[in-house]
Amino acid sequence: MRKSLFALAAAATLMAGAAHAESAAYAIDPSHTFVTFEIGHFGTTTNRGRFDKKEGSVQLDRAGKSGKVELTIDATSISTGTAAFDKHLQSADLFDAAKYPTIKFAADNFSFNGDKVAAVTGTLTLLGKTQPVTLTAKQFNCYQNPMLKREVCGGDFETTIDRTAFGMNYGIAWGFPKDVHLVVQVEAVKQ
Repeated sequence: MRKSLFALAAAATLMAGAAHAESAAYAIDPSHTFVTFEIGHFGTTTNRGRFDKKEGSVQLDRAGKSGKVELTIDATSISTGTAAFDKHLQSADLFDAAKYPTIKFAADNFSFNGDKVAAVTGTLTLLGKTQPVTLTAKQFNCYQNPMLKREVCGGDFETTIDRTAFGMNYGIAWGFPKDVHLVVQVEAVKQ
């Protein structure tokens, strides 16, 4: 009986080690990762923009259904296609990029649907304030990249945030909405 318990404990330890061995490190590919935002404009159209400079890392354990992500966005890299609008977005009225040059998303709570990531919950730091945020996957996949000869995992994630929770109140009195739709397209390369 004692040998059986020892063998069972040893097998459980090996299985736990094997599950832990499934955890892999990935580096965010900036050429396939974009953070975009959408906000209504006087109820007529939608203003859109994106951040062109970002970096980060992902830890993913599909077998253990867990992970961790860190994404840093350069607030000065905002791009809407209109230089004057970009300048205003970077001003103290909105992103205050001179004072807060980085936006950060950090998460260590992953939800899975089978072996695919369904949502990532963490915190968003913007204008020096940190709030909880859940990014919901609209699609997620891992594949062997034929050019890089490495595994790449990624997907399209979305959420809506209340910008006033971060102190971004510009235009509220004029009727601009407080809700901002965020879309995060991310691909990360296994290291």
